Amino acid sequence: MITLKNEFITVDIAERGAEMQSIRKNDGAEYLWQGNPEIWGGRAPLMFPICGGLKDDKYILDGKEYTINKHGYGRFCTFEVEESTDTSATFLLRSDEESKACFPFDYELRLIYTLKGSGVELNYKLINLSDRTMYFSIGSHEGYSTPDGIENYDVIFPQNETLYTTHLDGSLIEDNKMIIIKDCDRIPLYDKYFIVDALVFKDLKSKSATLRNRKTGRAIKVEFPGADYFLLWHPHGAPFICMEPWSGIGDGVYSNYDITKKEGIITLEAGKTFERAHTITILE
Repeated sequence: MITLKNEFITVDIAERGAEMQSIRKNDGAEYLWQGNPEIWGGRAPLMFPICGGLKDDKYILDGKEYTINKHGYGRFCTFEVEESTDTSATFLLRSDEESKACFPFDYELRLIYTLKGSGVELNYKLINLSDRTMYFSIGSHEGYSTPDGIENYDVIFPQNETLYTTHLDGSLIEDNKMIIIKDCDRIPLYDKYFIVDALVFKDLKSKSATLRNRKTGRAIKVEFPGADYFLLWHPHGAPFICMEPWSGIGDGVYSNYDITKKEGIITLEAGKTFERAHTITILE
């Protein structure tokens, strides 16, 4: 476990999955869901090399079929701690023969955590060491604690939005949609929204979202300038909500398995580097 600390906050990060285990103010107030295997054992898992699910858990590349489970394998891997200071740490994952059985590329993936005031920036840096183009997605799945229930909270955007959620068939995305808000800057959270799993937003203009308790003012802000998709996920009745910026999206119900044609897939040429970052800030 690596612990980062400055005068405002403390962040704990495990080597397994390079996954944050805690984001807390130095007065002890915890903002990250602390995990419960009876509800959801995750806290802030990495999604790599896919976000969401694949149709039949498979894809085809260069005529060969590969199998990979929902959200990929990155969250289960042990990362090397490459560098660490009081306020920053770099975690490194390298491809190996096991990873290449389902994701046939050589790479180095770094997750770089840096404390900035009352926030933490998470930077993804992926180097394609293969001699061919890589196809991948990457995203975050942080769960934020709502100890008095999500219905006391709003998700607030910096500008007015008209948002439709895309319906899900299991892990697959359907074509039909349902409106959530119209010309409004916030989503009042209701448990009923999550009966069918997640709210999937493909058309969000804002590049940040703030989770705020409308009674107490408790708030945390997530900024995601490079993400193309934004999701909210909450198990029925659970005291947390996940706010998830994704660079990628799950398969649609009509997927033909061709990963090179997959919606939202990122292409990274041989020898090139991909970088993306998001920042989580405690506001009060």
